[in-house]
Amino acid sequence: MKSKLAGKIVIASHNPGKLREMRELLAPYGVEAVSAGELGLAEPEETGADFVANALIKARAAAEGSGLPALADDSGLCVEVLGGAPGVFSARWAGESKDFAAAMARVHSEVAKSGSPSRRAHFVSALAVAWPDGSEAVFEGKVFGDLTFPTRGTKGFGYDPCFTPDGHERTFGEMSAEEKHGIPADGSEALSHRARAFQMLARALLTASQAS
Repeated sequence: MKSKLAGKIVIASHNPGKLREMRELLAPYGVEAVSAGELGLAEPEETGADFVANALIKARAAAEGSGLPALADDSGLCVEVLGGAPGVFSARWAGESKDFAAAMARVHSEVAKSGSPSRRAHFVSALAVAWPDGSEAVFEGKVFGDLTFPTRGTKGFGYDPCFTPDGHERTFGEMSAEEKHGIPADGSEALSHRARAFQMLARALLTASQAS
């Protein structure tokens, strides 16, 4: 049985960190990934009310523009005492210059102003796949933990240095790529939100190609 994702696909992202992680996740399945940026595809306006809607907007645009299956991720940090903010606006909090140090400083400031001692937060990753024929599939992963200030670590990207996942003492910014989003061989749950969403995607769309 052939996989529903095989051969060449488009990763609908212009984010270097996200592209790197997605390529690392896809590599074991022999899927060739080209980015939307490499194909000169424009970034669509993300007008969705949630992560799934925005991921679908990006995947549909890339599939239509390339004629290839497209994989898109929409992800962000949701802080409990901020009512889930920055949420779908996580990238926008970093501004045009993608200054996530400033974005994390804003999170710290907003949490302090709330007056709450809670530092609970979670990351969400919605992975959407769109095919040129209009078929679609969506998978969503989450990881819960606590905000950490001052921030620690220079690995990863985005808000990684200010988030410590439950059961761990180091932030995502202090973890290696393998530790953060490696897929356990024993089938147990991966650590990061993106890896967890990818595990669901792989079981549905990729695993069959490994067994054929």
